[in-house]
Amino acid sequence: MRPIQAVTFPSDELLAACSPLPEGVRAGVWDLVSAPRGLALDEIEAVVLPYAMGTDAFAEVRRAPGVRLVQTQSTGYDGVSRLVGEDVAVASAHGVHAAATAELAVGLALASLRGIGEAARDQLDGAWNPARWPGLADRRVGLVGVGGIGEEIRRRLDPFEVDLVRFGTGSRDDAHGRVHAISELRDLAPGIEVLICIVPLTAQTRHLVGRELLAALPDGAVVVNVARGPVVDTDALTAEVASGRLRCAIDVVDPEPLPADHPLWRLPGALITPHNGGNTEAFPPRIESLLRRQVRAVAAGREPENLVHRGNRL
Repeated sequence: MRPIQAVTFPSDELLAACSPLPEGVRAGVWDLVSAPRGLALDEIEAVVLPYAMGTDAFAEVRRAPGVRLVQTQSTGYDGVSRLVGEDVAVASAHGVHAAATAELAVGLALASLRGIGEAARDQLDGAWNPARWPGLADRRVGLVGVGGIGEEIRRRLDPFEVDLVRFGTGSRDDAHGRVHAISELRDLAPGIEVLICIVPLTAQTRHLVGRELLAALPDGAVVVNVARGPVVDTDALTAEVASGRLRCAIDVVDPEPLPADHPLWRLPGALITPHNGGNTEAFPPRIESLLRRQVRAVAAGREPENLVHRGNRL
């Protein structure tokens, strides 16, 4: 590929953290809200997208006619190509968020199964309400998604003495045992006490966890979503949690952010975090390391890591 030699970063701080840049590479700052600084729009060849902002702003990339590559700071990349233009290559931050998202997935499961959400509410009232909660040990956990983050979740679940059932695109065996096809999830759902979702959002996984699958889960099961909000049908989940039959511990939801008047906020069996999955102190050094590698690669005319959409400009 032709070398890329003009890159924008979303902040001065991130540009400074990734400097010095390779010889010959010019850099600017563009947060997709204000006009770019340091490079003219028609000079920009690659854009590092901002983190934790509305993805609709990514369409601003179309204003720069020479952009050949965008780099996300997230693992998920659903909708990015549509916004920036199908002819622009897209690279993800695969691996950067794996550890942080995995620890939150396990943390959410533990918090729900040990009644920590209820205890936090009781603390506000000074109420002492001891109870016997299910706990994680000896539970059958269905892990839907066996990619990089799914593997990190598997590793972290191992010491908790769970009965783990994994689901991937197709059935197969690997070094850790059987991976069932997602098409088998409905049939196996009646035995799953904790369902953890970490699949990418695609046409096939949108509302994968819908009314039928939720109804098939046993009473008292916990739904943990650290994937993308639309993987789970919010209305169907809300109905099940409101009935008291199921519980949920979710970091992502549809719509996002969840409206303040949505009933899911107030249900005692719901635990909600505001899309914090990969957003820990481990994130800055990991994304900076990835970006330095990416800039070196494209400046030398090499394909970047984690290329998820090639476009036709690269």
